Amino acid sequence: MSHPKGKVAVKTGKGLDFGKIRPLLQQALEEDGAWSDRTSFATIPASLHARGEVIAKGDGVLAGLPVAEQIFQLLDRRCRLKALVKEGARVRRGMKVAELRGFARPLLSGERVSLNLLSRLSGIATLTREFASKIKGPRLYDIRKTTPLWRLLERYAVRMGGGQNHRFNLAGHVLIKDNHLRLGGGVYACVKAARKLYGKGEFIEVEVENFAQASEALRAGADLLLVDNASPRIIGHILRLVKGKMQVEVSGGLTLKNIGRYSNLPVDRFSSGSLTHSALPLDFSIEFYPLK
Repeated sequence: MSHPKGKVAVKTGKGLDFGKIRPLLQQALEEDGAWSDRTSFATIPASLHARGEVIAKGDGVLAGLPVAEQIFQLLDRRCRLKALVKEGARVRRGMKVAELRGFARPLLSGERVSLNLLSRLSGIATLTREFASKIKGPRLYDIRKTTPLWRLLERYAVRMGGGQNHRFNLAGHVLIKDNHLRLGGGVYACVKAARKLYGKGEFIEVEVENFAQASEALRAGADLLLVDNASPRIIGHILRLVKGKMQVEVSGGLTLKNIGRYSNLPVDRFSSGSLTHSALPLDFSIEFYPLK
């Protein structure tokens, strides 16, 4: 036995394109055997309806209810999820964040995948909110340290936590990093080569670690300095050098404990891979009850 695979309307909400995300959700359900749930088929009558309560098991920031809804509707398009808390809002342990209604079998079969993603995305949103609270203004950015194939969802979670998204992938703007510099002849040579190939309209970002490299980037005509693993003192010297002629981004080694040391620097943005690669899940559960 198996659940019938029905068509689901493509939804785009909160910056999520489910036309692109839906195949990933289908793969996640297939991995979990959700269309061939032997336990639910053996123990639950096909006609039984149920309601479910999605409960937060910790304090944090909510992200991922639209994703959870799509997972259940892939199993049965008649399943309905009613959000009781807005995406990006804070939740407390024991809070009911959503209600589910539908046939019991598909609700049970989609439970684990939906909870896994809800926990993962809410964990990212929670950590992002903690980082964002340490600095002034919308200056916090993620980077490409995301789970392969799940970048769209993890970047969404960063936005729900109050962060911004860096370039999506390598096909975005030019970002010259340390390995490019070692292989390409240094800051000045790399920036000039990129400008020659792509022209004046290309946005060029280059990673620097000291005053000398920043000076080279300024002479070569870069648009943004990514100052990596530098002290507030060195960053202050670099800011006085560029005098607003290019944007400045601080990255590398930023933690919840030390980011406050940099928060008063007049830089354009901060970026951190820990928003996505180091976030701990925010746990949720679903409690189901039969409906007559």
